[in-house]
Amino acid sequence: MERLLCLLFLSSLILQEAVGGDVCVSGHDSGPLFEEQPSSVIYPEGLIEGKVTLSCQARASPAASYRWLVNGTEIPLGMDPRYTLVAGSLVISNPQSARDTGSYQCLAINRCGTIISRAANIKFGYLDDFPTDSRSPSTAYEGAGTFLACQPPPHYPALSYRWFLNEFPNFLKRSDGRWFVSQATGNLYVAKAEPNDTGSYFCFTTISMDISTKSTFSRANQLTVLPNANPRKSAPSIKVRFPAETYALAGHTAQLECFAYGNPVPKLRWRKVDGLMPTKAGPSAQSPTLVLPDLSFDDEGVYECEAYNSEGSDTYQGRIVVQAQPEWLQVMSDSEVEISSEQHWSCIAAGKPRPTIRWLRNGQPLTTQDRVEVSGSRLKISSLALVDSGMYQCVAENKHGTVYSTAELRVQVHAPDFRLNPVRRLIPAARGGQVMIECRPRAAPKPSLFWSRGTELLTNSSRVTVTRDGILWIYNISRADEGKYTCFAENYLGKANSTGHLSVRDATKITLAPSNADMNQGENVTLQCHASHDPTMDLTFTWALNGVLLDLEDPAGLYHRVEGKENIGDLLIVNAQLSQAGMYTCTAQTVVDSAAASAKLVVRGPPGPPGGLLVRNVAETSVELRWSRGYDNHSPIGRYVIMGRSSLSSQWKTMRTDPANIEGNAESARVIGLMPWMDYEFQVIASNILGSGEPSMPSHTIRTQQAAPTVAPSGLGGGGGNRHELIITWTPMAREYQNGDGFGYHLAFRRKDTHPWMAAHVPHVDWSRYVYFNDSLTPYTPFEVKIKAYNRKGEGPFSQIAVVHSAEEEPTAGPLSINATVLTASEIRVSWDPVQQLSANGILRGYEIRYWRQHEREAAADRVRTAGLETSARVSGLRPSTRYNIAVLAYNSAGTGPPSPRTTVTTRKPPPNRRPGNVSWKTDGSWVMLRWDHVKAMHNESAVLGYKVLYKHEGQTSLKVLDKSKSSVNLPLPKDNGYAVLEIRSWGEGGDGPAHEIIVSGDSGTGMMVQNGSSPTRSGLLILLFLTLVSLSGL
Repeated sequence: MERLLCLLFLSSLILQEAVGGDVCVSGHDSGPLFEEQPSSVIYPEGLIEGKVTLSCQARASPAASYRWLVNGTEIPLGMDPRYTLVAGSLVISNPQSARDTGSYQCLAINRCGTIISRAANIKFGYLDDFPTDSRSPSTAYEGAGTFLACQPPPHYPALSYRWFLNEFPNFLKRSDGRWFVSQATGNLYVAKAEPNDTGSYFCFTTISMDISTKSTFSRANQLTVLPNANPRKSAPSIKVRFPAETYALAGHTAQLECFAYGNPVPKLRWRKVDGLMPTKAGPSAQSPTLVLPDLSFDDEGVYECEAYNSEGSDTYQGRIVVQAQPEWLQVMSDSEVEISSEQHWSCIAAGKPRPTIRWLRNGQPLTTQDRVEVSGSRLKISSLALVDSGMYQCVAENKHGTVYSTAELRVQVHAPDFRLNPVRRLIPAARGGQVMIECRPRAAPKPSLFWSRGTELLTNSSRVTVTRDGILWIYNISRADEGKYTCFAENYLGKANSTGHLSVRDATKITLAPSNADMNQGENVTLQCHASHDPTMDLTFTWALNGVLLDLEDPAGLYHRVEGKENIGDLLIVNAQLSQAGMYTCTAQTVVDSAAASAKLVVRGPPGPPGGLLVRNVAETSVELRWSRGYDNHSPIGRYVIMGRSSLSSQWKTMRTDPANIEGNAESARVIGLMPWMDYEFQVIASNILGSGEPSMPSHTIRTQQAAPTVAPSGLGGGGGNRHELIITWTPMAREYQNGDGFGYHLAFRRKDTHPWMAAHVPHVDWSRYVYFNDSLTPYTPFEVKIKAYNRKGEGPFSQIAVVHSAEEEPTAGPLSINATVLTASEIRVSWDPVQQLSANGILRGYEIRYWRQHEREAAADRVRTAGLETSARVSGLRPSTRYNIAVLAYNSAGTGPPSPRTTVTTRKPPPNRRPGNVSWKTDGSWVMLRWDHVKAMHNESAVLGYKVLYKHEGQTSLKVLDKSKSSVNLPLPKDNGYAVLEIRSWGEGGDGPAHEIIVSGDSGTGMMVQNGSSPTRSGLLILLFLTLVSLSGL
């Protein structure tokens, strides 16, 4: 005892010395706890008159004061005007890279202890300009791949890249699969160059910081694409490759880049070599950049990028390694312990690499010494003294980050005190039962405890027990046990006691217990329960199913209390389900005791799910299933049904089995009719007279054995292509018909009406095209073609023979006997003799007419194509009085043949560019008389040969053609008093002139249009409209 008092005295002196007499008051004060901690900042270098604020705020009583460290050294707040403390946050004015770059930590301090924040870094971002030197031009051939280097200037942090063409902001669109901008290097890649790609390209870089962004762009990168009349096709070649190992943090996003040259432009697809591709990849699994957001450790593995086109494929693999910042699995909690005892703390953190653990007390490192033992994630302090009170922190860190856990330790010392937790004043207990009376005073160190009844000191007996922690138990209670009970507590600092009164009541008893019941699923049942109790106390009933308390207050629930007298607690079960079968316990209770009785409820229903489903003896088209019987739910199982689904569908369907009907006593069956080399899952469902039960848990996924293909590929055809090529196409075999790995195609082909077959081997399941090249191959030669599939197990049957022609070539001869006939000033008719089919080098698609003016070159000729094998065609849109050269060429799918001998033709003079003048009309009954003045042709216009009058009414038209001597015509009016539209124009060798249009009806009367000059004036049109309206209105 003397040693303990001495230790207490010394601890008090040391603590007062440490805190200057300012002692943390238990129950009143609390140590600091961070509510806001500083975060790292990237500040724009060179920004004038700016500020950086590092936040720090802690909850504490009394309020905390704050200090700041940079790179472990305290900042002299108040001595440097650039530093300002605002409520705990550090404000740095006019930050400078040379002085302020570093790692900052905040210390929050009050008389209960000190804590230190996580580290926050201030770094300075910058982006220099691109060099002003001109860049070397680049050249590429049409159809080939190329790239332009960005060569970004010095910068921090990472950049984002875009490119624009010729002028800002004509940015390249990412939707064009030929282009790719690497966000790793900034380089611009072109899978297949085209002539219109020629131009000036600029690399546009952007840097993003916390408070601003900055962009700059390079000097022009000149790209020239040289035309190639016959661009060579090429298989893909991957040029942009992601690292062999990519390290990424869990919860962050990983991006892998892959891009290939090739002609045709390659398509891309990604797969995870050692597992399923995460669904989070989404559409990026078919794009140059694979994006995996919110990484988890399941995403770790080897990923493969495949570039493919009709000429071949290329692949590249690399691994994603997922690592993680430290994350707490177990943290510290505040602790109040008595003096001289022990304190144990442990904190556990996960992370990759595995985090290391260190400990702090009041912001200072804590190591093993004297009474302190530090062992990795565990801290033990023995023989606690007041000086050990304070703020403790556990720090877990790896190369990716640091996390802090904070707790306060308070070492308690005081005499026993019952004020916060006295013995209960009134302690009711049931006769014949037992009672527990607690004694829990506040005291440090732990006090000695003993009990008395009145003046009698209680000791352990057959009916009375006092535990080591001071709890008093009294058993088999009688009326004689009523009275006052006092607990006494004592330690070296003092004594205290607290008294309560024990009151004995009548016991609670079950008078009508629930009875066992048997029912079918969906029925209702009532379980009875009555009880007696002490009338001075309230009685309540509760029900439990298999020990789990039921909610009887939910009006929409399946359980309801039957309303009645206080001593009745019957339970109504509505629409009973299988899950409600079991042992029901009714408990009648008062505040002092309780009584309970139980009954068993049996619910009959469909069988439960079978268990232990196993798949055995996996063959090519069948498997054997074994299972164990599930619960029959008190009705015998009648039969089983087996459900299955393949990897091609998420829908379960009934499978064919052997035997077809599986009896209820069976525990195995064979599933037949499966597809070879297919992934399957199975379920078993049991049924009885009450219905079908829930299915079993799905079996593990199995793959049936491989077998040779049983069907041939479909869609066999082909044709087209380049000179000396035979192109064969087919529909790739769907997964369900492949029957095994090592899948490919065998092609056989031969010239029609010859005997030996040539063979080709295509080892790619998703290829649908084969090109056979032979310099001696003549155009449009018919070939007989057949195809079959093969896999590791063998070959399938050949398909039906299809006839495919080799590539066409341009016709070798042009049409003869070209004749051009003038029709009008703007139209001619061209005719010719047909080209013989032998000269067509394929299927003759039609003819192309080329025409150009006398002074123009043939290269500038306009073209008109016929869509069939007609040997004449009209050419319109020509210029009047113009001499044209005419040539005709035959064409097929490969192009045009040589031109015919050219001929010439001169179009006619144009028709007069004037409408008939002074048009007038007069109605007479059912006729209208239309008159006009003659049109006279000028010297540069074709002569007028006559006039055309067009009559239109209700969608029907009729045309009268008059000779040039006529200047009037009689026309019928509509019989229904409707309107008719009349058009009159001149015509001649040069074609039709412009028309006048008038509207007349039976009551139009007389109208006239006066014309001066070559075309109607605005006022003339108004006069016509006015006269017509006047006539129609009858004014």
